[in-house]
Amino acid sequence: MGLFILRRLGVMLLTALCLTFIVFVLTNLQPNLEKVAKSEGNVRMTDAQVTQWLDNNGFGGNSLFRYAEWLGVAPGWTKTGDDGELRGRCINSRNEGTPPRFCGILQGDWGESTVFKADVGDIVSTRLGLTGWLMLFVMLLMIPSALIVGVLAGMREGSKLDRSLSTFSIASTATPEYVSGVIFITLFASSAGVKWFKGTATSAADDITFENFFLPVLTISLYGMGYIARMTRASMTEVMAAQYVRTARLKGVSFPNIVLKHALRNALIAPFTVIMLQFPWLLNGVVIVESLFNYKGFGWTLVQAAGNNDIELLLACSVVAVFVVLITQLISDIGYVFLNPRIRIA
Repeated sequence: MGLFILRRLGVMLLTALCLTFIVFVLTNLQPNLEKVAKSEGNVRMTDAQVTQWLDNNGFGGNSLFRYAEWLGVAPGWTKTGDDGELRGRCINSRNEGTPPRFCGILQGDWGESTVFKADVGDIVSTRLGLTGWLMLFVMLLMIPSALIVGVLAGMREGSKLDRSLSTFSIASTATPEYVSGVIFITLFASSAGVKWFKGTATSAADDITFENFFLPVLTISLYGMGYIARMTRASMTEVMAAQYVRTARLKGVSFPNIVLKHALRNALIAPFTVIMLQFPWLLNGVVIVESLFNYKGFGWTLVQAAGNNDIELLLACSVVAVFVVLITQLISDIGYVFLNPRIRIA
């Protein structure tokens, strides 16, 4: 197991480097840099002035070397301005005293947001914490509900209960969050419906209550619950038709004991992988829901960074998303090994 984890960590590191480099190149394409120059400088800049501004602010030069600067494995750029003042990547308000030579991601320096005018690391950690609360409540509602629906549907394939729950699962998965979210706001948070909840979750950033937080949690949970329930139902149906389950029935084992002691663990192997894949989906899929309910979490921040061409913040959000995907895949693989004895024997 230790060797397996070390190999996976090595692959994860290489994957993270490749993905972050691709994101870095895409976010630093010339049209994006021109927008940054004109938004930070002057909208009426000429092409020559744009090139000069980019060069003076460290956006010129080779992309590979600038990526190494951003990572913190190459010295940060320095340049003497027209007023004789020394400027550079590592010369800023975040570094007191003598500026360091290296100031990148590896040194914990994420840069400064051009939109929020604050340290990117502080912004990402704060917004990620808010989205973490949303993900926690979604998982607490979505996973138990999906497993119960899937197990009940798969216990007796073809029954009325199976058909009803399967129809509900397909309907919830087929309904996008922006559709169900608008429906919930109209029914439960507007003057046209029953005003049981708030149509905005902005106040939940300071004080989470059932009134301001349930609708976004329910909107995300319904969309993800159907997929997990269908996978659980398919796995449960397959297990209930297995030979050892038939043998247990012939021996007179009660149906509840067959389900709980013999079928349930094997039926949860496939859904476990699907559940772990919900974490990266939640982190990036909450973009629509957070924007719809105006909940200023990680997804909302990602939209703001992309819409305002905030390169440093957009890169930081991309790095976080990449590592969440890779870490959840590693946890999924390890958990799959523990759930499936045949993998351990191999």
